[in-house]
Amino acid sequence: MTRKIKIVTDSTADLPHEYVREHGIHVVPLYVNFSHGTYRDGVDIQPRDFYPMLQEANNDTLPKTSTPSIDDFIKTYEPILKEGYDILSIHISSGLSSTASIAEAAARKLSGTIHVFDSKSISLGIGLQVCEALEMIRNNLSMENILEGLHELRQRTEVLFSLDTLEYLQKGGRIGKVSALLGTILSIKPIVRVENGCYIPLDKARNQKQAINKMVNHMVAILGDNVPQHIAVAHGAAEEAAHALKQLAEETMGMKVSFFKETGPVVGVHTGPGTLGLAFLY
Repeated sequence: MTRKIKIVTDSTADLPHEYVREHGIHVVPLYVNFSHGTYRDGVDIQPRDFYPMLQEANNDTLPKTSTPSIDDFIKTYEPILKEGYDILSIHISSGLSSTASIAEAAARKLSGTIHVFDSKSISLGIGLQVCEALEMIRNNLSMENILEGLHELRQRTEVLFSLDTLEYLQKGGRIGKVSALLGTILSIKPIVRVENGCYIPLDKARNQKQAINKMVNHMVAILGDNVPQHIAVAHGAAEEAAHALKQLAEETMGMKVSFFKETGPVVGVHTGPGTLGLAFLY
């Protein structure tokens, strides 16, 4: 008989609250640390409050982010184990955060079956993997088969995003290979691809409209003859442009977007306002 499985993820998955509640997903929040206080991402602070606070902060008081503690994970895992479930814990890329390794450290302290999976992705790229894992659980696959499926699925998870400015990525210390774009003129909107869990410069656009067109064109090129299982759109304080991206993606691919969500504060600290994201699985 297949063991019962519950999914745990972290707040950087940017899944809609209704979806999380409906599917019984447990979300461990990361932290946003302003000079005046610390907030749990998606619990104490929501995007609508965060982005105005971020824009008001000057260079000296830009917020930092921090991972959940081992205790945070233990407090999430213990009740689930006591209910007789095995746990599949799907997290932000280890190339961008130590969240997965902290989850593993917590798992080692508990007796029970906990499998920590590095999504090698961010935002709705993680969310789409969670979505597919839920489908596998509904189909009564074993943990072994689900993990096998996720390892394969991870290779087919794509996240593209355009930034209004590189300032936040640079100051947050997450710029990596995207630093190659720093010498470009200030009005350029960089387009970044998440590749093997790290940020890679993909293209640049002169304005947001061009960025939207280029992101959808890159999606088409990456897909080739493949058909996407899911498409998701995320944004940071750029709802109007995100709706334009959603509309173009849906028209181009002939299918509906699965998720449309404003990115949470932890992702927003590093990407800033004006960010547009396009995630897809094929």
